[in-house]
This record gives sequence, C-alpha cells and structure tokens, in this order.
Amino acid sequence: MAKAILIISSKNYSSWSLRGWLLAKWAGLDFDEQIAPFDDPAVQAELLLKSSSILVPTLIHNGVSVWDTLAIGEYLNELYPDAGLLPSDPEARARCRSICGEMHSGFTALRSALPVNLRRTRPGFVVWSAAQADIDRILTIWHECFARWKGPYLFGDRLSMADAMYAPVCTRFRTYCVKLDAEAEAYCERIMTLPTMVEWIEAARREPEEVPELDAEF
Repeated sequence: MAKAILIISSKNYSSWSLRGWLLAKWAGLDFDEQIAPFDDPAVQAELLLKSSSILVPTLIHNGVSVWDTLAIGEYLNELYPDAGLLPSDPEARARCRSICGEMHSGFTALRSALPVNLRRTRPGFVVWSAAQADIDRILTIWHECFARWKGPYLFGDRLSMADAMYAPVCTRFRTYCVKLDAEAEAYCERIMTLPTMVEWIEAARREPEEVPELDAEF
C-alpha cells in the first residue's frame, strides 16, 4: 500500500496548508509531504487570496484524492474516529462543524488585512474596523466554547478539527500583536506551543521563498 501524500504550499504563508497538515498529524496519519511549486500561478493566487478555488492542500490516500480542508478533516475523521477530530457528543460535533464552516467561508476582512506570515512581527499594526469585527466574532466563538466545554481546547481536553481551523488565527494574532483578553491569550499560547505547531513554524522560518506583496510594510 502506497504511503499517503499531503500536497501543501508555503509553510510561511499558507493558512490552509497548515490546517490540512495539522489535521493529518493529529489524526495519526502516516504521510509524506509534497510541496507544490512556489512559482505555480495557482499557488500564488491562493496565497494572495485571488483564487476562486483552493486546491491545496490535497490529500492522496489509497488512490483517493481529497482536497478542501473541511473535506480532508471529515475524511480523516472517518478513517481515524478515535483521534477525536470531531467530538463524539452530538451537540459538540454540531457546534464544531458550524464554527469550522464559519472559518471556512467567512472572516474575509481578517484574511485580507492580516495575512499569515510566520517570519514577521508587526508591533503597532493598526487593525481597521472590518478586520476588528472579524476578530471580535472569533473571540466570541472561542469564549462560548470555553464556557460550554471548559477547555483547554475549543471542545474540551482533546484537539479537534476546530482547533486546526483556528490555529492560523493564533499565528495572525502573534504576527500583528493583536491585544487579547487573558483567556484568549492563554489559548493562543497553548496552540502555538504544541509540538506540531513548533515543527511547522520552524520549517516556515527556513523557507527561502518570499512573496513581496505579503512581506511589504503596510
């Protein structure tokens, strides 16, 4: 049986690649990484939010190709239900799917104004009102989850698909020095210090490629 392959793009800039990679790691899937060419126009379009369809990451497993991060998460949950990517409790599972879907389809102002860039820190960055509204909504989601499922992660004591979907937000908050309340800051710290996140960030910092539009001072 051929080993699974996860096709990803930039570790420094691609939030969707990070999400798919975390899901595969947390599921316990044995896989090899395949890096999409950085100069591929489709990769550039995805990183610059100019693509109408995001095809990276793509998981190739047992002859099956699965793209779109939510689809990858659902597929891995079917293969490895004991990993807990989706909570076993019906209420929690429904909420998890809902907030994953909200991240998947929403928060466009945050994506545009605060792009992922793990090699940079921007103290004093001004967050305008549209992006701030997205931040406020994300914090509401987090606090509601902590109140209902008691942490330390969004759905209790196990990492879930929701934590993978919101992990790039934690990196954005660090890159742009977004001020958070104590509970949200503690959650970001827990996510950022996970061994899988540390591994990804260290690899991102070693990448030679740069996207000028995402590295410019603004």
